Amino acid sequence: MIRFLNSFSLALLFTILPLFGCKSNPKILYNKVTIKVGAENIDEYLPQLLGKKVGMVVNHTSVINNTHLVDSLKSLNVNIATIFAPEHGFRGEISAGELVNNSKDLKTGIDIVSLYGKNKKPSKEQFENLDIIVFDIQDVGVRFYTYISTLYYVMQTCAETNIKLIVLDRPNPNANYVDGPVLDLKKQSFVGINPIPVVYGLTIGELALMNNGENWLGNNLKCDLKVIKCQNYNHQSEYILPIKPSPNLPNQQSIYLYPSICYFEGTNISVGRGTNLQFQVIGGEDKNLGTYTFKPQDMPGAINPPLEGKLCYGDNLSKLKERPKAIDFGYLLKYYKKSTNKSAFFSNTSFFNLLTGNDWLIEKIKKNENQSQIKKSYEKDLNKYLEKRKNYLLYID
Repeated sequence: MIRFLNSFSLALLFTILPLFGCKSNPKILYNKVTIKVGAENIDEYLPQLLGKKVGMVVNHTSVINNTHLVDSLKSLNVNIATIFAPEHGFRGEISAGELVNNSKDLKTGIDIVSLYGKNKKPSKEQFENLDIIVFDIQDVGVRFYTYISTLYYVMQTCAETNIKLIVLDRPNPNANYVDGPVLDLKKQSFVGINPIPVVYGLTIGELALMNNGENWLGNNLKCDLKVIKCQNYNHQSEYILPIKPSPNLPNQQSIYLYPSICYFEGTNISVGRGTNLQFQVIGGEDKNLGTYTFKPQDMPGAINPPLEGKLCYGDNLSKLKERPKAIDFGYLLKYYKKSTNKSAFFSNTSFFNLLTGNDWLIEKIKKNENQSQIKKSYEKDLNKYLEKRKNYLLYID
């Protein structure tokens, strides 16, 4: 019944509930039933699309009311000329790092241009016959999740070609805190494109505004940008993603753990790719690492996963009880300390440093510094970022 109440009725309900001895939590109750993503506010952007040749930067998460946005807009006579697909492809089924090829959408016949692989940034030629670009992809609010790098490059090309970009905003499931080292631009890569902390506390629309406002696009470029806001959302809202954003983030637990354990991808430790507990288990071949065991296998969404066919010993984190409020570097510290072959632990130092956005964290771990010492190292840069961030907030913290 609550979904049919208007804002005044809800406010009245939350006022009178305590009078009857009922405990109310308006934030959780209100947000769970009324959050509307930007794509749902179709009357705010449809008039700007009609009569135009539209490019869509979308994937499998670009859905409103169980219908893909491409299908919804085509039914409203929008001329969609090209679909641009990020990492994992238009349908979100391709493994991390696997090549995404150009193709056609079988349902609509629209050309699909890959923005992953050699063509991470759309070329001016790929935009030359388009009038406007729409970006609608679910993000998870973590710097090394590559959809925000795709956004960055799309904004650059839009600015270079004077084409307007409409970002249909979606909630950030990790927006309830800001933490982690701020990227050193010497470590800029596709898994770290912006000088932001690992967990940056912005929706993808707010980050787009920051790209413009902080002149991060380079060469004094400014993108003609319009953000269609979410409704009834704030950064503390616990938004449960209705669709897994990529093959190896299958549920909310994995999304919450991702900022704290993805660094293991630069080590000889598995984070569960090739299992049914992706980013919810940690383990390696060293029996000293833990009592929980698992064995990664080749599977859809995880082709040739790390430690494939190897029995791994470690921990099962899938029963995490609380929503995190900070990055936990304790996992890294614990596993490095317990490792019996420390010289082999950081198996891909360069990738580890790209994920962390610096080359000092690895040295602090080797020196056995504790979590407080690590966090103190980036506190000053984080505070500077937090001050800048305030200028781009569309939603209450």
